[in-house]
Amino acid sequence: MEVPELVIGALLQNELLLDSCRLGLGEGRYGIRPISTDPGKLLAELQSCWDGLDGVLIEQGVLNGSSLDLLRAQGLMLPAVVIGAVNGQTTYHEAELHLPADQLAQLPYSLDAAVCNFLEKRLLKTAQQDHHAQGAWRLSQRLEERLGFLGVYYKRDPQLFLRNLSDAEQSELIQSLKRSYRDLLLSYFRDPAAANQAIESFVNTAFFSDLPITKAVEIHMNLIDGWSKQLRVEGHQSEFLQDYRLALLDVMAHLCEMYRRSIPPEPLGSFARSKAADRLQEESS
Repeated sequence: MEVPELVIGALLQNELLLDSCRLGLGEGRYGIRPISTDPGKLLAELQSCWDGLDGVLIEQGVLNGSSLDLLRAQGLMLPAVVIGAVNGQTTYHEAELHLPADQLAQLPYSLDAAVCNFLEKRLLKTAQQDHHAQGAWRLSQRLEERLGFLGVYYKRDPQLFLRNLSDAEQSELIQSLKRSYRDLLLSYFRDPAAANQAIESFVNTAFFSDLPITKAVEIHMNLIDGWSKQLRVEGHQSEFLQDYRLALLDVMAHLCEMYRRSIPPEPLGSFARSKAADRLQEESS
């Protein structure tokens, strides 16, 4: 069996959730290593396996504020996906991503995006000023080496593209995306912070799964049409649903930005840009 490309620490108390995460990741490029969430053991266990970790899954609510403060104070920062309700709050650090427990079909895509977010935001850059500098540098270097010089955006796994999944996997992923988009719409006007997290989750999966734009629009239209019919049956007006076109435009803008960032920056030169374009074309074929 191949050694997983990236090893993810699982800070999860719920055994069923741990099993679901393993199922969601399948046999791909990620392997899971359970880590104790006991405050008395957490720090020592993380430190003992630190050099082998590339990211973490955090079950929402299992780490108290003191534990999280300790991890940050010790410079123990990793790409992270927080599993639980999308509430607009930050748990671990500013580059973390959030994914509800009923949407774990998107977990591989969220982890890819979490690693990319982490490297782009360069959360470890200030670590050069303290005694964690060497460990911080090694982590960034290790992630960049494993993911390639140009970063995760140029290493999208074609096996995870929607069109390359089995019929059952395609259905599961689309249903998960529909739930994500529903969460997005429900919070769009009443809770902008939660909506932004939901948009990020949906857009990351759309990008890394190479979701057709027409499919994203279809998901939006079907949800709005369903709500409109329900409101009419109940005797309510439904014209206000047109306002949710703003949410679709927001999603499209974020998705366009993802694709824009997948183009190598100018300093790389024309040859590098050409090579990167060739790689993107190969992924899509």
